[in-house]
Amino acid sequence: MPTPSAPGTATGVPPLRVAVVPVTPFQQNCSLLWDTATMRGAIVDPGGDLERVLALAAREGVTLERILLTHAHIDHAGATAELKRRTGLPIEGPHEGDRFWIDGLAEQGRMFGIASEGAFEPDRWLVDGDRVRVGSLELDVVHCPGHTPGHVVFVHAPSRFAVVGDVLFQGSIGRTDFPGGDHAALIRSIRDKLFPLGDDIRFLPGHGPLSSFGDERRRNPYVSDAAVRGR
Repeated sequence: MPTPSAPGTATGVPPLRVAVVPVTPFQQNCSLLWDTATMRGAIVDPGGDLERVLALAAREGVTLERILLTHAHIDHAGATAELKRRTGLPIEGPHEGDRFWIDGLAEQGRMFGIASEGAFEPDRWLVDGDRVRVGSLELDVVHCPGHTPGHVVFVHAPSRFAVVGDVLFQGSIGRTDFPGGDHAALIRSIRDKLFPLGDDIRFLPGHGPLSSFGDERRRNPYVSDAAVRGR
């Protein structure tokens, strides 16, 4: 069942709504983001189980206008080509550093037993500092390499909310033992790019429950202030 989330918004700020559908055997948090002022939205990280994801959009009355990708591992991007074929929606993201992973999606699918139509070409590769529109909302793009070279994070600053993919989790961080992974780069991405955005920003990770940058800065055993001081 989808798990809804309602980021807090200030008066006069276009409201962001988020609902999550865990997909694939990895229970990846595929999300539907939409602007309640226009009821236009985006699907973020369509790894699989498209019927459930599209049914959620229909049930909420959301008109889809784009596909957003944080990175190109199979559980996040495996159904992107199929979704593009079925809907014609433009694909935005990830950073071009993940082209290697996109080109290998069919092989990833065979390796992990996840159905996939394979590779695709994004309509727009994203870079640090880009912005993506969802209805009347603007999401800031933060390039956060480490888990993969081309991983990006989407931040809606007015709502103090971010979709971080597999960069950061409640109590953990993304793994870096896959090709292109870089542990030091991942720590820098979290500490130098995400945490400075504010302790109050809540985030949806690629797997598991929501958290906040502040909670992870205080308690995460890999990237907390105490953990970094102890190195």
